[in-house]
Amino acid sequence: MQQYNNKKIVLAFGTFDILHPGHESYLAQAKSLGDLLVVAVARDKNVQKTKGALPQNNENQRLQRIKELKIVDRALLGFLDDPYQIIERVKPDVIALGYDQTTYTDILVQELKSRKINCQIVRLKPYHPEKYKSSLLKRK
Repeated sequence: MQQYNNKKIVLAFGTFDILHPGHESYLAQAKSLGDLLVVAVARDKNVQKTKGALPQNNENQRLQRIKELKIVDRALLGFLDDPYQIIERVKPDVIALGYDQTTYTDILVQELKSRKINCQIVRLKPYHPEKYKSSLLKRK
């Protein structure tokens, strides 16, 4: 596995439009899987393509909010044309997926194999999804 100064790198992804306790739980669980937590924030164009609408907060606002979280060691924007390219750049030991994260995950294992990336994929537990889910919070 790839190491940065012998530190285990965990990569988490998301839109993080309305930052809520569910996101904080996801990131805390992700951080517990390694030493360095790197968070890739989805680009506006990709959010619009996958969710059918632009996020309420633009990509730079969302990135800044993630950067301000003490638990996050590094935050960066994803790539526009190839959502898997961020994995090649970060070279994580672990990819942490949210319990309901499905965008780009259906072929993740195949993409990792084709790019010769060896890392663990861990699906994390939900945190009160009946209350803290972005789609629910946006309706309020």
